[in-house]
Amino acid sequence: MKNKYLLLFLVILSIISIFIGVKEVTFADILSLQDQAVLIILQSRIPRLISIIVAGMSMSICGLIMQQITRNKFVSPTTAATIDSARLGMVVSLIFFSSASTFHKMAFSFSFALAGTFLFMTILKRIKQKGTILIPLLGIMLGNVIDSTATFFAYRYDLIQSANSWLQGNFAMIIKGRYELLYLSIPLVILAFLYSNKFTVAGMGEDFSINLGLNYKQVVNIGIIIVSIISSVVVITVGRIPFLGLIVPNIVSIYQGDHLKKSIWATALLGANFLLACDILSRIIIFPYEIPIGLVVGVIGSFIFLYLLIRRRTA
Repeated sequence: MKNKYLLLFLVILSIISIFIGVKEVTFADILSLQDQAVLIILQSRIPRLISIIVAGMSMSICGLIMQQITRNKFVSPTTAATIDSARLGMVVSLIFFSSASTFHKMAFSFSFALAGTFLFMTILKRIKQKGTILIPLLGIMLGNVIDSTATFFAYRYDLIQSANSWLQGNFAMIIKGRYELLYLSIPLVILAFLYSNKFTVAGMGEDFSINLGLNYKQVVNIGIIIVSIISSVVVITVGRIPFLGLIVPNIVSIYQGDHLKKSIWATALLGANFLLACDILSRIIIFPYEIPIGLVVGVIGSFIFLYLLIRRRTA
């Protein structure tokens, strides 16, 4: 899977994305600097495109990191209780601060995502039979408990409508001034690139990593922090996007192996391509109406996930 082809495909999808919407915008409108067309492009289409690319890249890399440090191909922020914990943090922030600012949402969401992920990792250490399917199932069960807790508090404090707005990912409301928080993901993605070799070594196991002189706990903790912050940022900005961090790294590993440094670029590019393609599909299926991106990714991702499960069992 050549990165240059993924990059070219991303450019093509980006151009298509900019010109899809309820309001028709053409090249001629842009070249003639028509006020309304330029406003739509700058205020809505480009912010949406940037948010999709950043979210797709960062969440895919999060999945790659989680799979590497847990040594399990079916672990991701979705199946490790990270996303559910971030949502619980959002609900708690609204309970304590009725008109919670972005800072409050981010602080609570990150804190709960970090705690939930560490709880999952603690449970993982205590499990002796680390089956390929058992571990993500435990993560899903933990996530369901946390999600049920969030729903309970949302009903208790009449916040269910706000809580449900983060249940399905949706880029429809992304406009200029409502997506810039995603920029926090960019330095974290760069940090993931810098630590790619260390994550690869950590994926060989704690004892082996320590024998090679790696500070295993520090590297794992850095990976968890990166995943928690990015997951929180994405949940706050666009909501929950299922399966993305699960299926994209698996697809890349089929072609490029498990060395994180070699596959991280392809993972980032494929994640952006996949999410952008799903977003375009969500806008044209029932045009001029729009299907939430979380629903489209969930349906397509579930079929790919089933294929990966069957492929692994028959391999």
